[in-house]
Order: sequence, then structure tokens, then C-alpha cells
Amino acid sequence: MLMQLSPRTMARVALFTALCVAAAVFFRFGGSVVPFSLVPFVVFLSGFLLPPREAFLSMALYVLLGLLGLPVFATPPFGGPAYVFRPTFGFLLGFMLAAPCVAFFSRGKKSPLKVATAVVLGMVAMYLPGILYFFLAMNTFLGKPMGFSNVLRIAFLPFIGPDVVKAFLAFLLAQGVVRRMEGKR
Repeated sequence: MLMQLSPRTMARVALFTALCVAAAVFFRFGGSVVPFSLVPFVVFLSGFLLPPREAFLSMALYVLLGLLGLPVFATPPFGGPAYVFRPTFGFLLGFMLAAPCVAFFSRGKKSPLKVATAVVLGMVAMYLPGILYFFLAMNTFLGKPMGFSNVLRIAFLPFIGPDVVKAFLAFLLAQGVVRRMEGKR
């Protein structure tokens, strides 16, 4: 059975998908295998502002658009089904897990402990599939053997600190949006 989405839900999902595309296309830096981008900021922002289902759908739609061939990803070939052979594809899967994870664990009144828990679990949901896929891709179908410590050095260590900052900035922005929306009611 197909899930029915209200026009408001579709608009929110589309908005966060578009934000994710913009973050990947217009705000990517570096020529390394794993680029620095603002996509994790949007992943956490969607988690802090949307319910879990909508957060998941926004990230899943982003990944689907890329796999269908639209140039929405941060590294060449920027889209298409062959992107599953990129070592960073696991991070796209992680985005689809992290956004609803953050949404679920940050529901309701946002205490510092609740926000920290949502951020930590969101990071785990984002990095675990990303790092494991990177390791498997390099050591299997890409034929570029790499130890796990090198994978961590390339795909984790340079990014975890900035991504934690992005997550907390996303929380601060989300709080401002919520206050603003509540003031307009």
C-alpha cells in the first residue's frame, strides 16, 4: 500500500531535499576522495525540524534523484547509478539513517542531554555505514587495498570535528526557526 502524504508533508520533504542538493552542489570543498560539504548540516537540520518519516523521505529522495542521474552529489560523476561504486556511497546511505535518527531522538522538549544524544546517535548512523562501505569498496570492487586505520584517517578523522560543529549549528538554527514559527501562530 502506498503511503499518502499531505501537500504540507510533500512540501517539507521537497524543501529539505532541495537544501541537500544545494549543500552538495554549491558548498563542496576539496579534491580528496571524501569531500567537505554542508550536506551533514542539512541532514541534522532536517532531523531537528522534521518528524522521522519526513526526515528519512527528504534524504531518500535526495539519494534517489542522484541515482536516477541528476548531478546532485558532491563528487564526480555527481549522479547516476554508477555512483554506488564510489567509495563514499555509504555516506549517502548514512544520511538516510541519520536524519530520522536525529528526528526520533530529539522529539519533544530539547534538553542538552537529549540534543547531545541525538547528535551522537546521528553521527553513528551517518558514519558507520559510510566508513564500512568505504572500507569494503576500497578492498573489494575498487581493488585498492586499504587498512581500516587508513580508512579512518581519510574518511573519518578530518570530518568528525567539523560535522559535530555543523550538527550543533543546525540545532541552533532549528531552535530559531521553531521560535519564529511559534511566534507567528
